[in-house]
Amino acid sequence: MRIPICLLALCVSGWAADIDIPQPDQAPATTAAAPAAPAEPAAPAALPTPSVTGPLSNLPPADFDAGPFGKLSVNGVLSGIAMGQNNLIPGDDKFQSAISNGQIFIQKTDGWFQFYVQTGAYNLLSLGAPFLSTNKTVSNLYGPLPVAFAKLQAGKNTSIQIGSLPTLIGAEYTFSFENMNVVRGLLWNQETAISRGVQVNQTMGKFAASFSWNDGFYSNRYSWLSGSLAYTNGAHALSFVAGGNAGHTAFQTYATPVQNNSSIYNVIYTFTKGPWIVQPYYQYTNVPTDKKIGIPQGASTSGGAILLSRALGNGFSLAGRWEYISTSGTAAQNAVNLLYGPGSAGTSLTGTPTYQKGGFFVRCDLAWVHASSFTKGDVFGPKGLSDSQFRAVAEMGFIFGNNITAKK
Repeated sequence: MRIPICLLALCVSGWAADIDIPQPDQAPATTAAAPAAPAEPAAPAALPTPSVTGPLSNLPPADFDAGPFGKLSVNGVLSGIAMGQNNLIPGDDKFQSAISNGQIFIQKTDGWFQFYVQTGAYNLLSLGAPFLSTNKTVSNLYGPLPVAFAKLQAGKNTSIQIGSLPTLIGAEYTFSFENMNVVRGLLWNQETAISRGVQVNQTMGKFAASFSWNDGFYSNRYSWLSGSLAYTNGAHALSFVAGGNAGHTAFQTYATPVQNNSSIYNVIYTFTKGPWIVQPYYQYTNVPTDKKIGIPQGASTSGGAILLSRALGNGFSLAGRWEYISTSGTAAQNAVNLLYGPGSAGTSLTGTPTYQKGGFFVRCDLAWVHASSFTKGDVFGPKGLSDSQFRAVAEMGFIFGNNITAKK
């Protein structure tokens, strides 16, 4: 920082005036120690919303005064994906490209009344499922305003959120930039992603709890209850999550599959220390029999995954994911199909090298999915008979925020 000469002269003259210059035959006077230089203000930190697991890092926001709204914080992300795959699902193409994120995040994070708005375009590519263009993803799922809620800070450790909310379920988040891997996994396909409703949050020392009344798989039928309880101690965190539909409905859309009638349970352990993030978790789901809504025989899924990431230095990192999921029931029972036919199972392996410098990032998924005990016609290839699929997905983009901090 450059200091004006006049200011420097003024400081020097003032400093000299305060010095007691000793006279001849006079002992030097004892002077007080100079005051310590003021500490530099701490650099702004990234906000916790939207949640970003890693290895990507969110940037501190750009803050501005919004008059009657007070201080608002703004972040954004712009990214695109290119994908190549084999054993195409009918209607899919060997090569695809799309905008994966073109979103802006605006939020107010102080005072008793707060809010969060996430708006823009997104693509939710997931393993074992066909590609859907970004414009169809937005129109068929959560619209151009996928997440938006008001937050009432009722106390230091208590808050209430009302609106379109990220789910409490599962270990992977909805949008690609939030996760270790570009493409979401097989277990994620069984989970809620965004739900509309009310959520109460409470922290109690090392414990954090949330409870929500919502519409589950974006059904606009408010019959879902979900909750989570997390314990964190240093590098270790353990979470118990559960949710389910208290009622049943035959209503189905692209955003509201038959799983809207399910109940779901997670046990998630997370270890975060130094360059490492290790996150194994278990998941169980159940869609019960309900002939009134067209489910003659229910089925369940049971699965587990290990997510991990290690920073390698100089902006490079490597993430990986292993999954296994199996389903109950048989075709003879006319059980509901939750994967690749009743009684089927799936395994996936994904590796994701990543580079991030400031707001710029580039990464690539190399992913393989294998199906077993499947129903012919329900897996990969033009006739649905291939038991595996390989995908390579590259994502490149920019995360926007406080540019001054990003350059440090």
